[in-house]
Amino acid sequence: MNIGLLTHEMAVLGLGVLLLLADLWLPARHRRALGWAAAAGLGALLVLSCAGFFGLDATGTAFGGMFVQDGLALFFKRLFLLTGALVLLMAVEYADRFRGGVSEYFVLVLVALVGMMLAASARDLVLLFVSVELMTVTFYVLTAYERTRRASVEAGVKYLILGALSSAFLVLGIALLWGTTGRLQFPELAMVSARYSEHPLFLAGAALVFSGLGFKLAAVPFQVWAPDVYEGSPTPTTALLAAGSKAAGMVLLLRLFFTGLPGLWERAEVMTLLMAVAGATILYGNLCALAQRNVKRLLGYSSIAHAGYLLLGVCALSGAGQSAVLYYLVAYALTVVGAFTVVALVLRHTGGDDVSGLAGLHQRSPFLAATVALAMISLAGVPPLAGFFGKFLLIRSVLEQTALHPGYGVLAGVALVGVVISIYYYFRVVRTIYWEAAPETAQPVVLPQPLRFSAALCLVGMLYLGLFPGRVLTWAEHAARALAF
Repeated sequence: MNIGLLTHEMAVLGLGVLLLLADLWLPARHRRALGWAAAAGLGALLVLSCAGFFGLDATGTAFGGMFVQDGLALFFKRLFLLTGALVLLMAVEYADRFRGGVSEYFVLVLVALVGMMLAASARDLVLLFVSVELMTVTFYVLTAYERTRRASVEAGVKYLILGALSSAFLVLGIALLWGTTGRLQFPELAMVSARYSEHPLFLAGAALVFSGLGFKLAAVPFQVWAPDVYEGSPTPTTALLAAGSKAAGMVLLLRLFFTGLPGLWERAEVMTLLMAVAGATILYGNLCALAQRNVKRLLGYSSIAHAGYLLLGVCALSGAGQSAVLYYLVAYALTVVGAFTVVALVLRHTGGDDVSGLAGLHQRSPFLAATVALAMISLAGVPPLAGFFGKFLLIRSVLEQTALHPGYGVLAGVALVGVVISIYYYFRVVRTIYWEAAPETAQPVVLPQPLRFSAALCLVGMLYLGLFPGRVLTWAEHAARALAF
C-alpha cells in the first residue's frame, strides 16, 4: 500500500486533530493562539519537506496506483503548505469577527489543505472526485462562517448551490468516461483515449469533467460564483479560495488532460474550444473588474482573468507552457495572499471593503501601502515583479506554437489586451493609496508581528520571483516533467 507516501496529508490532518483536542482545555481567550501554532506547524512541515527529512521527498505510488507522489505532487503540496500557513496567520487576526468556533475555523482550513494535497497526488478519477469534494464541502462552511453577517451566509448559499451543480457535472462526466472505456486510472485512460476520441459519450464525459474543474478555476462559463463569494466570504477564506483552490483545480486539470486524456489534444475542435475559453475568461474578468469599487469583488473578477492566463499554458501543449503555469501559480499565490492580508487588516474597521478605505494608507502604514501597491502592480504584470515574468512566460509559450495553429496568435493578442485593460483598475487602487487623502477619522494601522512577517514574506517573494526567477522556474520545469507530455 506504501502509505508512507501520505506523510504530508497525515501530518496536516494530525495537526488538525491536535488543535481540536487542545481546544477542549484552553480558555476561550487563548484559542486564537492555536492559529499561530497551526501556522507554525505548517511552516515546519514545509521546511522538513523541502529538506527531505522523514522521507517527505519520497516518490512512488500507493493504493494500487490511485495515489502518486512525484515531483509535480511535491511542488504543489509545498505551495499549499506555504499558502495555508499565510492564510492561518491572517485568520488569527480576523478571528475576532467570529461569534464562536475560532479553533474549528483553523481546523477547517487544515482539512481544506488535505483535500488540496490529495488533489495534487490524484491519478485516478475516483480520488479526483474525493479530493474535489473534500475541498468543496469544507469551503461551503468556510464561506458562510460569519453566520451573523448576511453577505457571508449569502456567499455560502451561492457557493453551495453552484458547487453542488459542478459536482453533479463532475461525477456524471466520470461515469461516462468509465462507462465508455472501463478505465479509472489516468495511465490506463491514456492508453485508450486516442481510440475513443471520436466516441460521443467519451467526449461528453471529458467535457463534463472539464466543467467541474472549470468551476474550481472560475473559468468562463463557470465563473459566475466568484465575485459574490469572494465579496461575502471571510477574507482568509477568500485568500484560500483564490490561491489554494485555484491551484488545486489546475493540478487536476494538468494531470487529467495531459496524463489521462492526451488523445483529446489531437482533435482541432478541442484545442479551438479551449483557446476560446481562455480568451473569453481573460476578457470577461478584466472588463468586469473595470467598474468595481469593492476591493474583494475587484480581486474576484481579477481571479477570473488570471484563470484565463493560466489556461494559456495548457493551450500551449508544451513543457514550457506547463512550467510557466507552475511558476505563475507560485507568483499569484504570494501576490494575492499579500493583497488580502492588507485588506483584512486595514479594512476591518471601515465596515466595508470599498477601495476608499485604503485612501492615504501610505501615511498610516508605509509598509502596508508598499505591500498592497506592489501586489497590484505585480497582478497587472508590470516589471520587474513576479506577475510580469509569469505572464511573459505564459504568453511566450503560446507564441511559440503559432506555426501549429493560427488561433495561438489571436490568443496571445487577447492576453496582451487583457494586460493593458488590467493596468487601469489595478493602478486605480495604487492611486487611492498614494494620491487620495485619508479620512480625518483614520488612525495609524497597528501591524501585529505575525502579519508583519506574512506581508514581508509576500513582498520579498514578489520581488525575488521577478528579479531572480531562475531557481523557482527550474523547480517548476522539473515538476512539469511528471506530466510526460
